[in-house]
Amino acid sequence: MGANGVPSSGKNAAALGLHRFGFGPIGDAITAIAADPRGALLADLERPGAGRLDTPNLISSGEAAREVFDFRAERRAQQKLALRLQKEVATGGENQAQTMAEAVQAPGSDSGASPLKVPLPQQIILGEAKARFDAAASADIGFVERLVWFWSNHFCVSADKDVAMVGAYEREAIRPHVLGAFADLLQAVESHPAMLLYLDNVQSMGADSIAGINRDKGLNENLARETLELHTLGVHSGYSQADVTSLAKVITGWTWIRPDDPAHGGEFVFVRRLHEPGEQTVLGKRYADGGLDQGRAVLGDLARHPATAQHISEKLARHFIADDPPPTLVTNLTQTFVATEGDLKEVARTLITSDESWAAPRTKLKPPAEWIAGVIRLTGTQAQIPIGRIMNAQVALGAPLWRPPAPNGYSDAEGAWMDGIPRRIDIATEFAGRAPHADPLALLDSGLGPLASAQTRSTIAHAESRSQALALLAMAPEFLRR
Repeated sequence: MGANGVPSSGKNAAALGLHRFGFGPIGDAITAIAADPRGALLADLERPGAGRLDTPNLISSGEAAREVFDFRAERRAQQKLALRLQKEVATGGENQAQTMAEAVQAPGSDSGASPLKVPLPQQIILGEAKARFDAAASADIGFVERLVWFWSNHFCVSADKDVAMVGAYEREAIRPHVLGAFADLLQAVESHPAMLLYLDNVQSMGADSIAGINRDKGLNENLARETLELHTLGVHSGYSQADVTSLAKVITGWTWIRPDDPAHGGEFVFVRRLHEPGEQTVLGKRYADGGLDQGRAVLGDLARHPATAQHISEKLARHFIADDPPPTLVTNLTQTFVATEGDLKEVARTLITSDESWAAPRTKLKPPAEWIAGVIRLTGTQAQIPIGRIMNAQVALGAPLWRPPAPNGYSDAEGAWMDGIPRRIDIATEFAGRAPHADPLALLDSGLGPLASAQTRSTIAHAESRSQALALLAMAPEFLRR
């Protein structure tokens, strides 16, 4: 028993921990960790390679950008050849038309492929999505995977801006740093081409830079503004418009190599001729013009700022515990963040060891993607549900994967998802139909255990069919909330 009478062991605490900090139980996980639920969650932080994916078949963001560029260029060429062919046939140039027809059908062209062939950009994002959901569906505990999803949403980018890089961005910028220093995570995301493209920094240049003077162009402040407002300090934290402008100047020259470069297209590069020269002042501190290092210095200070610690701690507590999180928990997390200079493993450890994290009522509504992952884990249908169908389910619930509505990502608040609960019924029914041999009563015990109310147990026991019972289990209040 922890302080304030909060249970620290037993099946109730185990079930609570797996739902609140993971994606829900899998197999006999409740029983397996019942002796020490907190210890099991803390051990998840210590796994070798925690947070990373063993996916040698997935390519880097740069490779993806180059391959998609080549794919689209080839497709445009094939379309032009096809139009020329139509014109030649119409004007009677049969010999030349035959030559062009052979070119259209040349090896490497997809013009003669089956209409069911998935285009390359879609192949890339499907592969990335499958790796992501496989990791969530198969995780023993799932705490670190939840942290990955949290940080990926905090530092969100969108496939609507560039479909090729979003999955690799999560693997390259988010996953390696979720248990490291926040400063390293911040540096990785702000310098990643996916973020630079999403928030338009690739279009930004200093008005007094060589490129700015020659091209009569200037700043784009989008990345600087969101770095302060969303990624670090938070709104109403004391920064000014002048700070936004200064930071925007600091990170001019942070850009990418255009993907038509066959060797390094899609990769980060610092271009000095785009960089605004001179000293800049951000939050009252002066930063000498050191090119790339000027930006790194500012981000390092932002990462260690007390307002950043407060902002991140509030978001973590809101995401995992409650829409209105316990103030003492936020204080504990903030103190750890400040004392460790943003050691994210220690912050995660504080989240687990604080009694406030376990004492809060289970009122937090699981957002769509978490709930879907939980249903897949519950029913054991990971191999039966194509990744395309999983992504379609997210779209149906208003949370398409890697397509947030705005740079602040998807909301953690219940109000954002309440209207979509009736639509979850159809998805639960479909997924239940893919588990024809599952025992609903057995899954009730393994998936909810002591969390299941007498009413839920009665509802499942009296369902008209096995599939209906599974769907009702997935829609039970105890399963929808954490």
